Amino acid sequence: MEGKHKIVVHIDGGSRGNPGPAAFGVVIKIGNDIKEYGESIGVATNNQAEYSAAVFALKKVKQLVGKEKAKKTEIEIHLDSELLTRQVNGQYKVLDEKIQKLFLEVWNLRLDFAKVTFKHVLREKNQAADRMVNLALDRELNGKLAL
Repeated sequence: MEGKHKIVVHIDGGSRGNPGPAAFGVVIKIGNDIKEYGESIGVATNNQAEYSAAVFALKKVKQLVGKEKAKKTEIEIHLDSELLTRQVNGQYKVLDEKIQKLFLEVWNLRLDFAKVTFKHVLREKNQAADRMVNLALDRELNGKLAL
């Protein structure tokens, strides 16, 4: 793996109500550096939130490492969504029109990197990303209560 870099990313998405207030969480580990992100996305489904996490993660890694280094970078994305994992790995078709758009965005963003793999993990192995989802949702809910 001479000249190549591997980055591990944990992503999660969640919706309270499905559809309902939704957010995603992304945890990016580059060497010993860990960056955590959580962002509210308005009203969406769990699946839309999961895909939004994947889109954000790929864009953010490219931004962090730079365009040239991205071409030599392998990314391993860990997530607890079996549906998204199977869709991006070609095992399931993407039938939902809203998800198709996000799927295509993920598919195209993958091309910026040497290799991108999506690995399904148990929810217990994805707690940091899940925590970021809940922080973003709580922040959004508390912001609305303050109005």
